[in-house]
Amino acid sequence: MKKLAVIYHSVNGHTEHIASHIAQGAASVTGTEVHVLKASELAGAPDALLQYDGVLLGSPTYLGGVSGVFKTFMDATGKMWRTQQLKGKLAGGFTVSSLPAGDKQSTLVSMFTFCMQHGMIWSGNPILPEQHAGVPYDEAANRLGSWSGMMAQAGHGTAAHEFAAGDIKTARMFGQGFAETLLRLR
Repeated sequence: MKKLAVIYHSVNGHTEHIASHIAQGAASVTGTEVHVLKASELAGAPDALLQYDGVLLGSPTYLGGVSGVFKTFMDATGKMWRTQQLKGKLAGGFTVSSLPAGDKQSTLVSMFTFCMQHGMIWSGNPILPEQHAGVPYDEAANRLGSWSGMMAQAGHGTAAHEFAAGDIKTARMFGQGFAETLLRLR
């Protein structure tokens, strides 16, 4: 059994909603145990990460980067970096912003850099955009065309559950794909 942590921060519920769909996708893979954790809670106990084989990191994109709460969690792992305690764990990331681009790429790059500094193995988003196969844009998996991690768009001021169907579909596929990759390691 491989243990996977989906770690997120969410202010208005959008990132939490995507995290739940990623977790559902991952949990659909036999042999995977999935835990959904809040970054704010892990900031006080980062050693909890040691029990997981893989981590998926999720933050809203704020001003071109992770949220302050998520950054606090990342910074709390500093002592673990010195001894490379997270080395070899599989990692990936996801983010949500209210605009189609919204500088989400820089958020994923900051997560990637964080994971590389810890010696983790990054797994991107291998899902091909389905709109190229004729699927309507809002229904298409990976409609935003991100390969470095999973991106979703939540309209400004919308309810936490209001996403294009394609983003929900992508979240589930992303979680499933990550869990399948995790099972292939070690």
